This record gives sequence, C-alpha cells and structure tokens, in this order.
Amino acid sequence: MTDSMQGKTAIVTGATSGIGRASVIDFARHGVNVVASGRRQERGDELVAETQELPGSVIFVKADITVAKDVEAIMSIAVSEFERIDYAFNNAGGLITTGRLHEYSEEQWDHYSDTFLKSVWRCMKHEIEHMLPNKSGVIINNASSAGLVGTAHGAYGAMKHGVVGLTKTATKQYPGEGIRFNAVCPGWIDTEMAAPLVADPAVQEFFYARQSMKRAGTPEEVAALVRWMCSDEAAFVSGVAWAIDGGLIA
Repeated sequence: MTDSMQGKTAIVTGATSGIGRASVIDFARHGVNVVASGRRQERGDELVAETQELPGSVIFVKADITVAKDVEAIMSIAVSEFERIDYAFNNAGGLITTGRLHEYSEEQWDHYSDTFLKSVWRCMKHEIEHMLPNKSGVIINNASSAGLVGTAHGAYGAMKHGVVGLTKTATKQYPGEGIRFNAVCPGWIDTEMAAPLVADPAVQEFFYARQSMKRAGTPEEVAALVRWMCSDEAAFVSGVAWAIDGGLIA
C-alpha cells in the first residue's frame, strides 16, 4: 500500500488538530504530499515543522471552508504545487451541537448547516472538478456515528446524516468515472476538542455502557482507516459510511 501511495497528493481540511492533524501526519509518513488547511496559522506552521522529516511534503493553507474563495484557493494551491489531487479528506467541522429542533433560530440553523454540511458539498464540488479529467481520485467525508442512527444532538445529527447522504449520492452520480466516495463515522474519539468529555467519569460511564470496547478511540486510528480507504487495497470500496466507534452503534 505504501508504495502505491508515494508521490500522490491529498487535501485534508480541519488539519490543525484532532483527526485532521493525525491524518496529515499519517499521509505524509506514507509518502503522500498533503495540502493541509485550517483556520489557525500558528497551528498550521507547527504541523509543517513537525512533518518536515517525513517522506511526504506538507503545505499549510489558512482557509475557512465556509468561504467559497478559500476552498477554491486550497484546490488551486494543491494543483499548482503538486499538479493534481488524488485524495481528499473533508474533515473540518466544529463542536457538537445539542438542542431541540424548535429551539433553533433561522440564523443558528444556517450556521450549523454551512459548517457541517454545505461546507462538505463545497469542497466536494471543487475536488470532483479536479479529479474528473484524471478519471481517478478518492474523496472521504468525515461524518459521525451520529450520522448513522438517531441522536438527540439536534442540528449536528441532522447535518451528519446529510454528509452520509452526500457521500452515497455522489457514488451514484459518477459511475465509471474513476472517483470513489466514502465516509468515516467516528464515535467517541480522544481529541483536543473532546478532552473534557473524555475525562468526565459520567461521560465515560455513558459510552462504556454502550460500547464493546471500553475506551475512547484515537485520532491515529481514524487516520489509518482514512488512509486505507484511499489506498488501492480499498479499490472496490465505494459508497460506504464506515463506523469506527468501538461497537457503539452495533
């Protein structure tokens, strides 16, 4: 797998922490050149410095995926620096939101929609445009276990179901055109954002009662799955929303 991925180019959004950061490092370790994007320049600079000795090159682009011109800039830089886009991991998102549906304002709903769902479509739109002429590419969207079952997470759960739907729709819309589309659906992952929850005994008890594996997952475990789904070893895998949740929704 490593040999077939060396020299390929990946885009990773939401790359400055958690799953996105782990994915950048994992790709680069396996010889993939990465255009990493995020909103925090300092964290992006740290990521580039950390990966300098790895086989794959890493470039950081400060960008907000809710802004169309920023997304276009990510794609343009990837093509100008590395000539093509082979893989894309649309990972950027935000904090889990809770609330009953009737309590959201129009503005709140639009914000969550743009952050969690429309932004994924926006990235896919430009990634597909760049991949179609080459008749090859893999796009992985970060959904959530909340996108596979009903949850009380309000807008978050609804939008993550939408991400799964986008992934499956794309699989059906581009048959025979060389692009594979899949989603990863993480459960309880020990990220910087989730650290307070991971440390909370009440949260641990909640998940332990529902999971087969009595621990949180790691960003590196999700990153390894993303890389495998991009690899030639997964060449017959498309249209899948893959749970990586320690048995949470089984």
